Amino acid sequence: MQNLSSRTAGFTDSVIRRMTRISGQYGAVNLSQGFPDFDPPKELLDRLAEVSSLPHQYSITWGAQNFREALAEKQSKLMGFSIDPNKEIVVTCGSTEAMMAAMLTVCNPGDKVAVFSPFYENYGADAILSGAQPIYVPLRPPAFDFDPDELEAAFKQGAKALILCNPSNPTGKVFTHDELTVIAELAKKHDAYVITDEVYEHIVYAPHKHTYIASLPGMRERTISCSSLSKTYSITGWRLGYIIAPPEIIDVARKVHDFLTVGAAAPLQEAAVVGLRFPQSYYDGLLKTYTAKRDLFLDGLRQIGLPFTEPQGAYYVMLDISEFESDNDLEFCERLAEKVGVGAVPGSSFFREPVNHLIRLHFAKTEATLTEALNRLQGIRKILTL
Repeated sequence: MQNLSSRTAGFTDSVIRRMTRISGQYGAVNLSQGFPDFDPPKELLDRLAEVSSLPHQYSITWGAQNFREALAEKQSKLMGFSIDPNKEIVVTCGSTEAMMAAMLTVCNPGDKVAVFSPFYENYGADAILSGAQPIYVPLRPPAFDFDPDELEAAFKQGAKALILCNPSNPTGKVFTHDELTVIAELAKKHDAYVITDEVYEHIVYAPHKHTYIASLPGMRERTISCSSLSKTYSITGWRLGYIIAPPEIIDVARKVHDFLTVGAAAPLQEAAVVGLRFPQSYYDGLLKTYTAKRDLFLDGLRQIGLPFTEPQGAYYVMLDISEFESDNDLEFCERLAEKVGVGAVPGSSFFREPVNHLIRLHFAKTEATLTEALNRLQGIRKILTL
């Protein structure tokens, strides 16, 4: 038999999803894969229950008309400029497809793409699958700041685009206005695109604020903004994402999307329109809810004495496990799930650099689930140092 494609030769399966399976195997509290264990808003579920009135055939390939109109209205207010629902939006099967479609829109085989490290594990794979070469730029713990000279060095090596996750998964970093201005000026100087992943745009903790880099001077025309409804409305399984970009970019992205997936699920788009039309009070309540979850979980970690980096946004915590003197964080997470009963993700799956002393936990869970996880973590030293 002839050899199969070599594109994935350096890939493993998703470590995040693997840790969910391991958590299930041992009955661990799953704080690895970032999905809630509570219901979406009732209004979305009520609309979804009206199944006989929902569309069950293909919607328009790049998104149902009413979905795009509602999304354009919502995001225009947030991003500070008018978005044309007919020319500047593609609805995708989750932000995962949005990022892949954006990469395939921008990159030709052999192009280079800058990626901040640590990074959500899909980004490097997206670059490789699109035929591009990733150039990794370090974000340095504990603040996860970047060196502008190192970023510019990536652009000088020919990076055609930068992938920017803001707020960041896995670190919870929220890029400041000044940092985004530096990125914007370098992108303009080197005529590069910025591909954003902004799925946590509504989960930003005071006093930090989310700035859309597309809103900065001269950046709208070179920014491909990707996001999804998954985290905002607790519907990770609905797989509804989108790309917002200028018409000339969207024209290409629509072609890529069409041949990747044809279109996102029509009945789910119809049901989700209700959420896109929520008032500002919903987003205020969402942030209040996640702020309370963050405070509960971080206070518990402090009482146990486990060091961590306090997240500025999103719902992840990077926990420092240096005291356990483990040189294999994947093995540590497997033992944590089996012996302690808590699922986590090894930090090495997010870093290009050899980092093995951090693990990622998430707190998108009910108070009861988080309390149970903290109760189990109380015994971590006694159990894992035997």
